[in-house]
Amino acid sequence: MNDGSAVDRIVHHLGVLVATAPPGTRLPSVRELTAHHHVSPVTVAEATRRLVAQGLVETRSGRGAFVAARPDERPGRDLSWQTVALGPRRDGEDQMQALLALPPAEAIPLSGGYLDPDLQPAAALGAALARAARQPAAWHRGPVEGRADLRAWFARETGGGLRAEDIVICPGGQAALASTLRALGTPGDTLLVESPTYLGALAAARATGLRVVPVPADPDGVRPDHLAAAFARTGARLFYCQPLHANPHGATLSPARRADVAEAVRDAGAFLVEDDYARDLTLDGEAPPPLAADDPDGHVVYLRSLTKPAAPGLRIAALGARGPAGARLRAARLLDDFFVAGPLQQAALEFLTAPAWERHRRTLRRELRDRRAALLAALDRHLPALVPRHVPRGGLHLWVRLPDGTDDVAVTAAAAAAGVTVFPGRPWYAAEPPAPHLRLTYAAAPPEAMDEAVRRLAVAIGDEFSGPEPS
Repeated sequence: MNDGSAVDRIVHHLGVLVATAPPGTRLPSVRELTAHHHVSPVTVAEATRRLVAQGLVETRSGRGAFVAARPDERPGRDLSWQTVALGPRRDGEDQMQALLALPPAEAIPLSGGYLDPDLQPAAALGAALARAARQPAAWHRGPVEGRADLRAWFARETGGGLRAEDIVICPGGQAALASTLRALGTPGDTLLVESPTYLGALAAARATGLRVVPVPADPDGVRPDHLAAAFARTGARLFYCQPLHANPHGATLSPARRADVAEAVRDAGAFLVEDDYARDLTLDGEAPPPLAADDPDGHVVYLRSLTKPAAPGLRIAALGARGPAGARLRAARLLDDFFVAGPLQQAALEFLTAPAWERHRRTLRRELRDRRAALLAALDRHLPALVPRHVPRGGLHLWVRLPDGTDDVAVTAAAAAAGVTVFPGRPWYAAEPPAPHLRLTYAAAPPEAMDEAVRRLAVAIGDEFSGPEPS
C-alpha cells in the first residue's frame, strides 16, 4: 500500500518544479525521486499519476515526465465564436446542474437524489465488482440488449408483465428515460406529465423537442379526469408517470385510480412511461405492483433503476416494452450506447441475487424511516408551518409548502448561505407553479444532523414563515 504522506510530499515537490519551470521541462526521474524521498517506485508513480490527472504533468513513453503546457499557453484561446454557433442553451440545463451539484463540505444536505454514502452497500458492491472483473468473459462483448439473466431478473420484478426479451439494460434511469422520449416521440409532439414531476423528465423532454403539458396530481396521484381531458385536448400519445412515491411530491397512485388511468391511456391509444424509480424505497407497508404488471395490450413502457436504492455509481437500469415499441426502444439504445459495460452488469446481477441485496433493503428501509422521522420532528420543532399534511410512505423526499408570496428560489439561496442545501419547487413544474414549495431530502444526511439543518433553514427564511400553516 502506498504511503499517503509520502505521495503528498512528492506531489508538493513536483508541484513546485512545475510552477517554476517552462512547459516541456523534464522532471526528475523515478530513480532520482525514490532516492531523494526514500520511497518506492510505486509511490512515485502514484504521485506522478495525480499530477497527470490534474493536467500539470505529461508522461512520454521511455523518456520520463515533463511539465505540461499550461492552458493559457495553448492556441485557440478565443472561443467567443462558439456563442453564435451554439445558439441559446436548452431549457432545464441549469436546473439539472444545480440538482446534481455536490453540496459544500460545511453544509448539511437536505437536497439531492442519491443515498448518503453511509447508506450505500459499498462493501457488497465492491466485492461483487471485484469478482466480476476477474472473470475474462465479463469483458467480452455480450448481447447489446444486456445479459439475459439480468434482464430476466428485472422482468420477474415487474410481476410477470414483461419477459426477459422485452427488456434492455441501460446505463442509468436518466439514459433510459431520454432514449424512451427520443424513440417514441418526435420534435413537436406532446408529452403529458404529472404536475409537479421529475425535473430530469422535463429536461429530457425539452431536449428532445417535445411540448410538455402538465396534468394536475394530488396525494392520490395523477387525476384521471384531467388526464383523459388532456389526451382529448392535445392528441398526445405519451404520458410520463411515477405511480410510486412520485418525485418530488411523494404521492402514490391510489388503487381506485389505477384502472381509470389505464383506461384513459388505452382510450387515447397512447403509451404510459412508468418510471418505477422508488420500487425499493417503500418505507411503510408494501408497495403496490407496477402498472406494467397488468398491461395486456402493451401500453406501458417500464423503467427501473438500481441507482437510487443502491449507489450513484451503479449505473444499471432496465427499460421494458412489448411489441414494436419494445423493438424501437432496443434499437434506440443500440444507437446511443451500443451496450452497458459487462463487468458492471455482472456485478449488479451478483449483488441482486446474493443475500446482501435483501439485507441492504431491510437496513435501508429502517434507516430511511429514522431519517424521515428526524426531519419531520425537526420541522415540527423549528418550522411547524412547513410540516407537510401528507407524509409520503416512501421515496427520499418531503414536499413542503411555503406561504403564499414566498420566493422559493430566494429561500434556497438564503439557506445555502446559512449552511443547509435545499431545492426550490419551481423547476419541478412544467408551467406556472400554483404555490411555492421546497423539496427536502432526508436520505442525504444522518438523523442527528436534521435538527441543526432545519434550525439553519429557519434562520434563513425568518420568523414570518413559522406562523399558521397556509391554506
